[in-house]
Amino acid sequence: MTIEDYYGDKYVILKQIEKNLLELIENYPRQEELEGVQPIIYCKSRIKSPDSMRTKLRKQGFSEDSQTALEQMHDAVGIRIICSFVDDVYEVAEWLCGRDEYEVTEKKDYIAWPKPNGYRSLHLILRMKEGEGKGIQAEIQIRTIAIDFWAALEHQMKYKHQVEHEKMMWEELKCCADEIASVDMSMQTIRDFIRGEKAAVKK
Repeated sequence: MTIEDYYGDKYVILKQIEKNLLELIENYPRQEELEGVQPIIYCKSRIKSPDSMRTKLRKQGFSEDSQTALEQMHDAVGIRIICSFVDDVYEVAEWLCGRDEYEVTEKKDYIAWPKPNGYRSLHLILRMKEGEGKGIQAEIQIRTIAIDFWAALEHQMKYKHQVEHEKMMWEELKCCADEIASVDMSMQTIRDFIRGEKAAVKK
């Protein structure tokens, strides 16, 4: 089944929501940074595939049709924003939460409270407030480039089966996530130091 077949006439609406969100993020106020680093490095987006959506619906005990998917699930449209620093993640999230185009229905901070496997990211669930997509939800994940590197590899390994010494592998992945989080904090400290030094020179 193609993605167009599954979502039917709602597919065009989902693509428009995806386009609108990407254009909105593109207009994030990118003031020139003292250290020359932009807050948003790049974005990724997708419409959830029929297989992934139906599997998720089935696991949660819902009917697997697209209408149920759009009514019960919040991630038919998914946007991932990759930032330079941890502070940028929170600043971008705050900016998104202040927009009028949609309602932020949920915020999950896995940076302050990481998942048991070490995953760190900030998730926003948005509900469209007007237009043909009114009521449809979208999920935005905001994370640093360092944790995105870890998450991409962890996602691939998660779907490997019959891995020898699997417990040890997950323990090592958790250690890697913790080390990456430490690197993120160190980079943030360096950035803050550079900003403080340059601000002092200007005075």
